[in-house]
Amino acid sequence: MTRQALLVVEEARRWIGTPYVHQMAVCGAGTDCLGLVRGVWRAVIGQEPERPPAYSMDWSEPQGQELLWGAALRHLEPKDLAEQALGDVILFRMRDGSVAKHLGIQSGVGDAPRFVHAYSGHGVVESPLSAPWVRRVVARFQFPDVEAS
Repeated sequence: MTRQALLVVEEARRWIGTPYVHQMAVCGAGTDCLGLVRGVWRAVIGQEPERPPAYSMDWSEPQGQELLWGAALRHLEPKDLAEQALGDVILFRMRDGSVAKHLGIQSGVGDAPRFVHAYSGHGVVESPLSAPWVRRVVARFQFPDVEAS
């Protein structure tokens, strides 16, 4: 476990209680799941590599395009799904046949895995990475290693 991974989890937990606000990324004021990852990036890595365009709640679904997955591949390091580690960014497909459009940050591993995410109607929460969530995981990433730079 790296120092950076611990910082990622610490920062993600700092956002717990932030209300869910679509397209925002401000700790304590409002965020969505992408905004949470963007905020953690800014705190741990630095300036965001790109700003997402305006997006609707059903973004990329009508076109069937994996826009969020594509952005993750541009800026995060892909990992094997089975290689869980603290600080991983997890990408979820919420319904079969739909695009992947929910993100979380792994905050616990082992017998009781957990993740921090911004969830509509709940705000930023830390949830068990239970079987219903695990079934929806389609990709796993880690933040770039700024300690090695």
